[in-house]
Amino acid sequence: MTFTPQSTDRTWIGFAMMCVGMFMAILDIQIVATSLPTMQDALGIAPDKMSWIQTAYLIAEVIAIALTGFLTRLLGMRRLFVLAITVFTLASLGCAASNSFAALVSWRVFQGFAGGTLIPAVFSAVFLLFPVPRQALATMLAGVLAVLAPTVGPVVGGWITQTYSWHWLFLINIVPGIVAASVAGILLPRSHVQWQEAITLDGWSLALVALSLSTLEIALKEAPGRGWASPLVLGLLLISASSMLSFVQRCLQSSRPLVELKTFADRNFTVGCILSFVLGLGLFGSVYLMPVFLAFVRGHNALEIGMIMLVTGVAQLAIAPVAVTLERRIDVRLLTAAGFALFALGLGMSAFQTPQTDHDGMFWPQVVRGAAIMLCLLPPTRLALGALQASQVPDASGLFNLMRNLGGAIGLALIDTVIYSRAPMHGADIRQKLMAGDVATASFVGIPLDMFTAQRSSPLDATSQMLLQPLIEKAALTQSINDAWGVLAILTVMALACLPFAKPSSIKLGH
Repeated sequence: MTFTPQSTDRTWIGFAMMCVGMFMAILDIQIVATSLPTMQDALGIAPDKMSWIQTAYLIAEVIAIALTGFLTRLLGMRRLFVLAITVFTLASLGCAASNSFAALVSWRVFQGFAGGTLIPAVFSAVFLLFPVPRQALATMLAGVLAVLAPTVGPVVGGWITQTYSWHWLFLINIVPGIVAASVAGILLPRSHVQWQEAITLDGWSLALVALSLSTLEIALKEAPGRGWASPLVLGLLLISASSMLSFVQRCLQSSRPLVELKTFADRNFTVGCILSFVLGLGLFGSVYLMPVFLAFVRGHNALEIGMIMLVTGVAQLAIAPVAVTLERRIDVRLLTAAGFALFALGLGMSAFQTPQTDHDGMFWPQVVRGAAIMLCLLPPTRLALGALQASQVPDASGLFNLMRNLGGAIGLALIDTVIYSRAPMHGADIRQKLMAGDVATASFVGIPLDMFTAQRSSPLDATSQMLLQPLIEKAALTQSINDAWGVLAILTVMALACLPFAKPSSIKLGH
């Protein structure tokens, strides 16, 4: 599959349709999350099964991302995109028509697999369709939509949930899906199906990577609640690790591997993948932590949460043209270092929230993170993929995007572990300090100081403790969320340690 890179109107419009498909796939995860309680009531789903609506999608998605390189070699970029967006659209229709939990989860698997191929396919297209001087602009377009979707998801999901029914969370994909499939099918460059790829398909490798990634996702889902040392979680992690080791061994020994892992011998690609993993930690983690705080501490509904979180999206859009200009003039390693340092600062700024923090207190941390995200995405993408041969790009793009998704999955499990484990400890500490008459703790919790100081001379009785319990629980949750923000900030700073190992880029973007 070889194309002559060219910056024509046909190419840009076809690529834009691919970006629309990717945006739909990423947006779908967020908007569905906002309406899970509504779907639970409508379909009579048990509370302990609700998370499978998301988990089924994520498992299928992460497997598809890993296989996108193989599917691109087999079908070609145009045919793969049209097939994937068509399946995604039909699966969305199936989800909307579902009248049972089993039917909904089944359609979510199809939707997740199709959506998973759309994301790396777009980033592959950047380097396959466009000449070098236009790749930065194409990367910006794809990057903005990739990181904007999680930000606007709560707004869209909240508005749909309050205005229409949960079915429209899926039905909104139908028209854009039909348009994207039709236009891209006409405008994207054509290539022949490579049937020899199917003939030489390593079925064992396919089974091993599917088993490894699915068991890892399930382990990460169960670990925060059951404990990382629980037999189920340890067993799943053991299966995942052993399957992945076998998969890696088969790929390295095969003359036609399912996924070309030898690309990791390229130092810049490896560094880029590490950065992509860490970006997933911070990006997915921040999009998760803000709604948790705003819903359970501040009591906002889905639409209000989405409106507050729009600040990040606006900052991303504002900085995107600047990021493209800087990427053309500054060493990608320095630009990446600045981006991750700024992102770590934005994460750290959120580690000092109080139960009274709201839109104003969250404004500047969001601005800093929004400005940093584009610098954490564009330069590392070029660092990882920009100097590779065209034949290497599909597999490499799949691995690069897989690392970001795995970072997000591990980050969410880590965050839940921090919150589950730290909240009770903070709650006990807050009670102890209140019993000791600590005014600073009372102020943090939100107890009127005149009332608190009037009772400092006597211990809190049972009635007072019962009345204060909701405030103490919210304060403890706030402090555990702050701990999670701090962990994300530290991990993001640590990512800077890999940058000295990257080689200077030989790609000149022009002006």
